[in-house]
Amino acid sequence: MADPARNTLPLPDYDHLPLGGLESRVRSLSAEEVEDLLAYERSHADRLPVTELLTARLEQLRSGAEPTSGDPGALRPESSSGRAGSPVSPATSPEPFSPPPHGTPDQRGKPKGDRT
Repeated sequence: MADPARNTLPLPDYDHLPLGGLESRVRSLSAEEVEDLLAYERSHADRLPVTELLTARLEQLRSGAEPTSGDPGALRPESSSGRAGSPVSPATSPEPFSPPPHGTPDQRGKPKGDRT
């Protein structure tokens, strides 16, 4: 069941932002918006690095810092439409190999002791 408080947050998709993305995007928010995020975080996931980040930003704003320009809904770097996926291709992949079994036709397995 979806939490209705999530729909009123100042950052869309807040719950899925990585800490680095949150750090850059929270700078565009007012003190009231940061307070809303902090209250939501404390009542939900209560992740220590996130609460420390939000608390520090709130203190900066209360000390006279101004929100920077930017759109909190802007495309996040972690979801950009740049090239995605692995740089590995068939041309750069090693040849597949299987480890030899415990005894091959040219090198038979040896018993571990004198067993008769």
